[in-house]
Amino acid sequence: MEIKKINSVGEYSALRGAETLHPLINVLDYDNLALLEPASYNFGFYSIFLKDTKCGDLRYGKELYDYQEESLVFVAPGQVLTVEKYLPGVHPKGKVLIFHPDFLKGSILNNILNDYSFFSYASNEALHMSKKEKNMILNMFETIEDELHQNLDKHSKTLVVSHLQVLLNYSTRFYDRQFMTREHVNRGILERFESIINDYFNSEKLQTIGIPSVAYCAEQLHLSANYFGDLIKRETSASAQEYIQEKVIALAKQKIFDVNKSISTIAYELGFKYPQHFTRLFKKKVGMSPIEYRNLN
Repeated sequence: MEIKKINSVGEYSALRGAETLHPLINVLDYDNLALLEPASYNFGFYSIFLKDTKCGDLRYGKELYDYQEESLVFVAPGQVLTVEKYLPGVHPKGKVLIFHPDFLKGSILNNILNDYSFFSYASNEALHMSKKEKNMILNMFETIEDELHQNLDKHSKTLVVSHLQVLLNYSTRFYDRQFMTREHVNRGILERFESIINDYFNSEKLQTIGIPSVAYCAEQLHLSANYFGDLIKRETSASAQEYIQEKVIALAKQKIFDVNKSISTIAYELGFKYPQHFTRLFKKKVGMSPIEYRNLN
């Protein structure tokens, strides 16, 4: 399928029949927007979709976004978003906030934007808000929009960036709440994560592919690497990478007891390309080298 590139805020606004309030940032209301033609799009800017209607219109990757009413979806530049045919008789409601990376140049937010990992979340990972949360986010959209309607002065950018950062900070809080309120779902993901690692270790993949990556595990769970990593961190207080490494070290401790195998052989069996990398990780996690651990036990 052909991917249509939309490079600028102004280009997107014009495509949707909306006024461009600022060449690098805009807030659009679905009530006044022309529908996008069903196709795959690559946006050259950040997008925050505030959805008020379950209309099943956006797809990222292989699956539809996990929409409910009052949902927020975050899309980073370069991601490919597919617009599906809208559900019969349903017109999307809500707002869209779009901003180009250039708008943040010289601001503090520009330096920390990567900390808001939900811009790289994928399918089934939209933020589902309560009525109260939705109203708070909506007020922030409207505050930014009102500022863009003012006569631009030397304070405009500072104020808009400040409001945008507040919006992102509240979104972080609401995502933390969502991780908590979906604990039963998260537990299921943790159990499947454990099963994926065990199956991987019991196969020949360690020797042929190497230690499983976070991206590999996330893909097996049909999650984005960022969402998966944030979920694991929230549930276990360890990063997904640390969790995998702990499993590798636990397996290493079992193998070290086989005195007929050299430490180098064990390292290769565990998927390490270089034995010294294994020794370094083992010492970091256990506090002693593999040889010292073997001799101690």
